[in-house]
Amino acid sequence: MAEGEKLIPINIEDEMKSAYIDYSMSVIVSRALPDVRDGLKPVHRRVLFGMHELGVRSSSSYKKSARIVGEVLGKYHPHGDTSVYDTMVRMAQEWSLRYMMVDGQGNFGSIDGDSPAAMRYTEARMRKISEEMLADIDKETVDHQLNFDDSLQEPTVLPTRIPNLLVNGASGIAVGMATNMPPHNLTEVVDGTVAYIDNNDIEVDGLMEHIKAPDFPTGGIIYGYDGVREAFKTGRGRVVMRAKAVIEEVQGRECIVVSEIPYQVNKADMIKKTAELVNDKKIEGISTIRDESDRKGMRIVYILKRDAIPNIVLNTLYKYTALQSSFSVNNIALVNGRPELLNLKDMIRHFVDHRHEVVVRRTEFELKKAEARAHILEGLIIASDNIDEVIAIIRGSSNADEARTKLMERFKLTEIQARAIVEMRLRQLTGLEQDKLRSEYDDILAAIEDFKDILARKERRMDIIKEELIEIRDKYGDERRSEINYAGGSLNIEDMIPDEQVVITISHAGYIKRTSVNEYRTQSRGGVGQKASATRNQDFLEHLFVGTNHQYMLFFTQKGKCFWMRVFEIPEGSRTSKGRAIQNLINIEQDDKVKAFICTKDLKDSEYINSHYVIMATKKGVVKKTSLEQYSRPRQNGINAITVRDGDELLEAKLTTGTSQILLGLKSGKAIRFDEAKTRPMGRNASGVRGITLGHDADEVIGMVSVNNHDENILVVSEKGYGKRSSLEDYRETNRGGKGVKTITVTDKTGGLVAIKSVSDEDDLMIINKSGIAIRMSVNDLRVMGRATQGVRLINLKGKDSIAAVAKVMKEDEAVEGEDVNDMDVDVDTNDNPQPTEE
Repeated sequence: MAEGEKLIPINIEDEMKSAYIDYSMSVIVSRALPDVRDGLKPVHRRVLFGMHELGVRSSSSYKKSARIVGEVLGKYHPHGDTSVYDTMVRMAQEWSLRYMMVDGQGNFGSIDGDSPAAMRYTEARMRKISEEMLADIDKETVDHQLNFDDSLQEPTVLPTRIPNLLVNGASGIAVGMATNMPPHNLTEVVDGTVAYIDNNDIEVDGLMEHIKAPDFPTGGIIYGYDGVREAFKTGRGRVVMRAKAVIEEVQGRECIVVSEIPYQVNKADMIKKTAELVNDKKIEGISTIRDESDRKGMRIVYILKRDAIPNIVLNTLYKYTALQSSFSVNNIALVNGRPELLNLKDMIRHFVDHRHEVVVRRTEFELKKAEARAHILEGLIIASDNIDEVIAIIRGSSNADEARTKLMERFKLTEIQARAIVEMRLRQLTGLEQDKLRSEYDDILAAIEDFKDILARKERRMDIIKEELIEIRDKYGDERRSEINYAGGSLNIEDMIPDEQVVITISHAGYIKRTSVNEYRTQSRGGVGQKASATRNQDFLEHLFVGTNHQYMLFFTQKGKCFWMRVFEIPEGSRTSKGRAIQNLINIEQDDKVKAFICTKDLKDSEYINSHYVIMATKKGVVKKTSLEQYSRPRQNGINAITVRDGDELLEAKLTTGTSQILLGLKSGKAIRFDEAKTRPMGRNASGVRGITLGHDADEVIGMVSVNNHDENILVVSEKGYGKRSSLEDYRETNRGGKGVKTITVTDKTGGLVAIKSVSDEDDLMIINKSGIAIRMSVNDLRVMGRATQGVRLINLKGKDSIAAVAKVMKEDEAVEGEDVNDMDVDVDTNDNPQPTEE
């Protein structure tokens, strides 16, 4: 240890605490947070002031960025050159700042995250709007402080005419706090500020009539207004931003075209991550992504697969990619050197207070200057009135000091006036110049009165602030770039998709599609039908259901699992398309098959789900009843609906209200009817109870019907196209578990029973056979007959063809029957969509 030095022991905790507090306060106050008055952090302020001092204005030529960075580093900002250059670059990027402060020439980076060129290659100058930030800085409008080496003065704040904090926003991470302020539209902010000046008691709601929402430089859509309202009122909120996308047809393919993306999203990264999600099968329906952006604007094209639904793909993109992102507003700024959380009114109030101070200080400066000039002019006017005597005194003096002293004594002048007279030029002795002196003196006296009036009356000062703001608005104001979707927060995907009636078909090999019901036509009994679907070799249509786009769908598989979907999520196809494999839509096992399907309403409606039940039947005659509530929270990988015993499989599932009658039909032509109440509700994992006793080992259940209306008839259809309609009362009510009664006489001509349905005169029947031919007929064409008869031919089958599926729809109000029942191209006009019926 050197002589004279001594060690002072200090507790390390105390030292760490005090040192870290000093550091954090330094970061908060002089690095990371903007000042509420000019909306700038020290580095931004120093860059603008450095450019101002260097004279690189909007009207001057560009200067090398390195020259500007050197000026700012050497004089005001003793940090790395990167910090200064990065700041200047950001102020020159149109996708970073809503109103750019720097006019850059050269490569200043791109929205794809490309780095700007080195500062030795780029050039810059101030923009006109930046000059408004520095207007009147030489009129003692703001305080100055010494720079880092006490050799120069720098401003502590800029006397800005622009409400920059609101207009350009700010973001920064300090120690223990951060700020994230969105940019806003200049026109709206000025209108809001003027409204505040007119009425200081205006509430945030009143200001929001003018300042609608943030306005981002990259445009896009502000999706939902709740977050905006909260941010304006409290200073904190979450603004959801969406890309602006339209659905176009390009070269015969449907495409999603994005022209604007959310603020602060890196376009190249977004496209790359989207491509990865497509490759990983997280996003379905996109075949290729092209970036067609050029100097005219942004254009990202997502080319869709032929069977993809554009709205669903777009909403998936919003969900999983940066096409939808959020801006977390956190309005923390320095107020009198202390960080504060500010709402919209606070920010406007502090800006107006700052402008008021600037106007006062500017007026005081101009008044002082005017009074000094008036004082000199008074002396010059006295001299011009007594010019001969003045000249004589000056000529008779040995030096300037003597002349000044004599003039002061003779005319009672001050030293300043006397000096001005001694230094007066000879040309000022002309008559014209003397008139000018008097005219200037009168003007200055009027100006002094005006300045004093401004300083005496606050209303005048506020009017000046308003006039200057309106001038700024007229000069630099523009239209909004970001659209506002006020309903966004509560807008769901189904709001974009019409709630139309659709037919859902599932083939034997598991291909599914939805088609508008209008594509099918009504024909008379005995017609040959029309081509319904192009199925693959040895594949045939097995299930046909009717529902509406907005309904929820529950898939039940033969292994007893349940999967959940929305009808509109099923890919749309024409009547002749083959559809999409179910495996691509739900996470079904390879060796499993969808056997039953239920359309339900809102699964979040507790009253609805607790008053409805799902009744299931298996091929071996087991039935099970479970509350719909048990299926209201399905998982992506499906849930167990029933424990299926070995050698059995789930066949049917129906939605009931708990008061239905249940009918089970057997392939051997028998049926049983019992009350739903005879089956108690069970949990999802139960395996159920006996519903019907099979006639023999090869026998199996072919269908289940739940009936609420006792006036309905029971329709049965056999494999070879025979069917008949019988009264429900023909089937006597028994206990569950019995052998049942005969429902149709099964012979070689009729084939085994394939379908059992409850029908009424209002229904239409749809029948599809294994070769893919469909026929639609009216149930009214079938007379009611006894249950033990063979029935009538419903459809003419060619060769070894047989029936695959039967479904019913409501009769259309004004359906016209085809004139020639054997003509496949019979066209039928329909005026109304058929309604679905609950089975």
